[in-house]
Amino acid sequence: MLVNQIFTSPTAGIETAVISLAPFEQRLPRALADLRLGRPVLLMDDADRENEADLIVAAEKISIDSMARMIRDGSGIVCLCLTDEKLQHLALPPMVSNNDSRYGTAFTVSIEAKHGVTTGVSAADRVTTVLAAIAVDAQPDDLARPGHVFPLRAAPGGVLSRRGHTEGSVDLAQMAGLLPAAVLCELMNPDGSMARGEEIAHYALSHDLVILTIDELANYRSKQKV
Repeated sequence: MLVNQIFTSPTAGIETAVISLAPFEQRLPRALADLRLGRPVLLMDDADRENEADLIVAAEKISIDSMARMIRDGSGIVCLCLTDEKLQHLALPPMVSNNDSRYGTAFTVSIEAKHGVTTGVSAADRVTTVLAAIAVDAQPDDLARPGHVFPLRAAPGGVLSRRGHTEGSVDLAQMAGLLPAAVLCELMNPDGSMARGEEIAHYALSHDLVILTIDELANYRSKQKV
């Protein structure tokens, strides 16, 4: 399946490169299948918002390999997106009482699994923490605070109420028939700058990853009533 193509004007160069994506109706089933297999999907938000892509993986399918990819190719700030209900059950309060961040990103206190980890920062340790947090029988005492995994609260209603990566990743996990929980990390360039536009498309092509946008996801959910 052709997922992504890049067309660059030989005279215009990278600044006006045009990214051509296959129809959303073709990319969505592939993305959901990849999530079920534990493969990452690239989720882009609006150009007038953060204008970035996040690597997202369904939390219950997270592996050491996929976590290592996020740490290596992403910002290193690995976040665990959870519903408000799950966060309340785990007794994870907001990181701050007054969230005045630009987009209201709903961080809670950071976490670490109390058992099965060493320093908590390795890919294996972060996987252990994620799996401990999303376990059906997880209890507040299973997690130490602070830690090296950063939970995010997904707004009720998903991308229909907030057009963020947090909500989009949880929506996609649910659409894939999985637990409403996802792991994400912002995609970076090798030089440490944020990946944007053609850089995101090149990364997707080189790693055979699907690109979806939050705008597409919101439109789909609105039309399909899902």
